Amino acid sequence: MTFGLQADERESFAIMDRAFSAGVNFFDTAEVYPVPPSAELVGVTEEIVGRWLKGKPREALILATKITGPGHGWFVPPVRHGMTALDRHQIVRAVEGSLTRLGTDYIDLYQTHWPDHGMAYEETLAALTELRVAGKIRVAGCSNETCWGVMKSLAASEQQGVARYETVQNNYSLLNRRCESELAQVCRQEGVSLLPYSPLAGGVLCGKYQDGALPEGSRFSEYLSKGGPRQKIMAERFVNARTLEATARFEEIAAGLGMSVTTLATAWSKQHDFVASTIIGASRVSQLDETLAASEVVLDAETLKRIDQVEREIPHSYGEDGLRFR
Repeated sequence: MTFGLQADERESFAIMDRAFSAGVNFFDTAEVYPVPPSAELVGVTEEIVGRWLKGKPREALILATKITGPGHGWFVPPVRHGMTALDRHQIVRAVEGSLTRLGTDYIDLYQTHWPDHGMAYEETLAALTELRVAGKIRVAGCSNETCWGVMKSLAASEQQGVARYETVQNNYSLLNRRCESELAQVCRQEGVSLLPYSPLAGGVLCGKYQDGALPEGSRFSEYLSKGGPRQKIMAERFVNARTLEATARFEEIAAGLGMSVTTLATAWSKQHDFVASTIIGASRVSQLDETLAASEVVLDAETLKRIDQVEREIPHSYGEDGLRFR
């Protein structure tokens, strides 16, 4: 979601090349990326990914993208004039646009970017089923979805015999563990895989915002200094006294293990039975080294116990409602 804004095309290619060479084969994007979305840049990230894909074996990659959610809630998407209900018409138009920008004839995982609780899940899933039968998508998933929404969608798929959401991509990190209260149980019992996004809590767990620092060009520095009301609220959910205190504690744990807090946080994110793949991100290729270092790390029981102690002492350090803000 940084490609085309924080990272230009050349840097974006370098990031993807580095990840692919390290064994990463799952790439996730969205029709409204880069973030923050704008009418001028919407779709640019998919275009960059599409041009990069031309030099890679398509079958070796698992490509994921997302259709925006409805425009009658907290955000009016800068696509299709804000008419983005998750009905058949909008879904078909959105997937055709993504296929064109990505330069491919199929998408491996097609997700709803945020839910449309005013639309019957039966209609949304029926449209996704048509796309799967047509070979344009392989699997359907959702993002920023509630436990109720996941269960409601699964009930609709069972009753109607249509495609189900196989994955749910939600915010989950050392600073935002809300998924564990209910969603993790849904995933385990219903066979739905969690794809955590923002395992570094928007970069907070890298330690770059410690001691009141606001690094130039960083996402939340930009949001706090130049963003609109929604961006500022989002930044304050990630960067606050409690998240910074917790991060300092995690830095101590990581130092004792001889690794960076970035590596610790990424390793922890993927070390759960309900997690299929952790979604990492970067705006510079150099940022990938500490993240990719987590690929072979398995945290021991004592380390997990120390991490849990931080959560008990500084619970829910991330803002009150982690699902409403992307």
